[in-house]
Amino acid sequence: GATAAEARARAEELVRAAAPATTGAVVVTDAAGQRALWRVRDDAAGTATRMPDGTEAWPGWEDCAVPPARLGAYLRDFRALLRRHGLHGAPYGHFGDGCIHVRIDFDLLGPDGVRRFRDFSGEAAELVVAHGGSLSGEHGDGQARAGLLPKMYGPDVVRLFERFKDLWDPDGGLNPGMLVRPYALDENLRFDVLPRRPLPVVFGYADDGGDFAGAVRRCVGVAKCRETAVGGAGVMCPSYRVTREEQHSTRGRARLLHEMLAGEVVTDGWRSEEVREALDLCLACKGCRSDCPVGVDMATYKAEFLHHHYAGRPRPAAHYAMGWLPVWLRGVAAVRGAPVVNRLTALGPLAAAAKRLGGIAPERAIPRLADEPFVRWWEGRGPGRGRERAGAGPAAGGADLVLWPDTFTNHLSPEVGRAAVTVLESAGLRIAVPPKSPCCGLTWISTGQLHRARRTLLRTLDVMAPALDAGLPVTVLEPSCAASLRTDLPELLPGDPRARQLAEKVLTFAQTLEELAPHWQPPRLDRAVAGQTHCHQHAVLGDTAERRLRERAGLVGELSGGCCGLAGNFGFEKGHYEVSAACAEEQLLPSLREARREDRREARHGDAATAVLADGFSCRTQIAQLAGDGPRARHLAELLAEALGS
Repeated sequence: GATAAEARARAEELVRAAAPATTGAVVVTDAAGQRALWRVRDDAAGTATRMPDGTEAWPGWEDCAVPPARLGAYLRDFRALLRRHGLHGAPYGHFGDGCIHVRIDFDLLGPDGVRRFRDFSGEAAELVVAHGGSLSGEHGDGQARAGLLPKMYGPDVVRLFERFKDLWDPDGGLNPGMLVRPYALDENLRFDVLPRRPLPVVFGYADDGGDFAGAVRRCVGVAKCRETAVGGAGVMCPSYRVTREEQHSTRGRARLLHEMLAGEVVTDGWRSEEVREALDLCLACKGCRSDCPVGVDMATYKAEFLHHHYAGRPRPAAHYAMGWLPVWLRGVAAVRGAPVVNRLTALGPLAAAAKRLGGIAPERAIPRLADEPFVRWWEGRGPGRGRERAGAGPAAGGADLVLWPDTFTNHLSPEVGRAAVTVLESAGLRIAVPPKSPCCGLTWISTGQLHRARRTLLRTLDVMAPALDAGLPVTVLEPSCAASLRTDLPELLPGDPRARQLAEKVLTFAQTLEELAPHWQPPRLDRAVAGQTHCHQHAVLGDTAERRLRERAGLVGELSGGCCGLAGNFGFEKGHYEVSAACAEEQLLPSLREARREDRREARHGDAATAVLADGFSCRTQIAQLAGDGPRARHLAELLAEALGS
């Protein structure tokens, strides 16, 4: 998670759930619970870099070991040493071996803090030696410990180290300053070159004190983003899994942003082409926001970078074609031009020309527009049970919830909105739809057009004011839109209390049914499902409610993890098709092929074919364009509505 406090809260919740009133050992047998508990251990190296109040802690004292019999006495003395220096740290690691890791809240940005770091390190080294321990109990000495080795070995032995190195490296060209004749302990701290004042940025970075450099410093090189194992629910980092190149990992991008801020190697700041190239293959899937132990949010950093990189100069064509998609779609809908647009884009030469002009990959098919947008269908229903207007007054017409008409549902897949209305009304809920279609700003955010995104979100808050005053929940069917409202909205408008108010009211479709209609029983479908959990759902919203709803409806099977690879505008942009398709081949497409093979094996028993689930429009589009002639991917609301209708 983003902070150590959040990680600890999750760990405590897991422990309470596993052993509510026991004193003995508890065995966790379900796979999801085992993964969650192991993650507490796996993520320790990252989560320990944030103190409970969100302040930074650093790996300035790692790997020291003492004989296990001396561990208790050593830890008591170590804590006393921390108190004397006014420092805090959370020890973790291999206690059974007497080897301790600890991240400490050194202030490495100011001279007083650096002095305290230096003084503490010297005294801590003496403490380890006094307990018969080693300064390098697990890893090498390198630069971090070399200056302290005389305390452990004595000066005579260290001089022998120097003589031995000189025999093999008389010119001192191999790894100079390490182990022997070392740099001073505080000589090459990487923060000396960073800006001393926060840069003017657009996002709030509330968890990092409003400081973009502080956000970038979150990366401490744990390298969980470099995991390449296929399987499980994790998402981070799809582009690295495909390219296996460091610059396309979350860590690699964070390091380049650090160099950009330092200005030593990357010298042209926000205009840097090296940084733009590294960020180009970031899918903005937000997987790192949840999967990275320290909550690096590269999607946000990419949007911030693109905003400054293209400030005052022309942008790529795709930014105008897809970044402004809500405007173009509203314009087509206003003149009822969807049938004409669909006929034109079905003509090969015209479609090819449109894709060239719009910066769209030639391999992509242009999605069809709906002849009747969802909002027009809703307006045409007339008065009836469960139909309200979200702007009809301070109580929003007596509705139970606002159904958010996002751009994708409204103009490209209104069948999802209609299905959701069917299910929600069957659960006895009264629905309101805003009189003017609000927008979450996602397409402008993902293309780094942040001033436009802010203006859009301010208008959205004005439209939603009556619903906010009434305290209504807001049901969002598109996961990427829901995630944007939950996270990007309050981070782009941190000074507007309405932004936080709306973010806290956002619910997914399954969360709405669980919280507002807890006694409603879904229809039983009793069939297998395959498909994709949206990466934004995984990273921001969570899918616990969705899992419970599928279970209650008799839908069995796990949805794949990873990222579908389309990721909004990413997979449509020229030059991204190969990476986009390769991401889909990591988990999603193989899981669908396996489901088809299973269907063929089970066909003789008369079982229903596996249903393909994908709540995100991007995931459904990727499946439609890459998975061949299999069944159409559908939103969970569509499956339930179909069962209710039958």
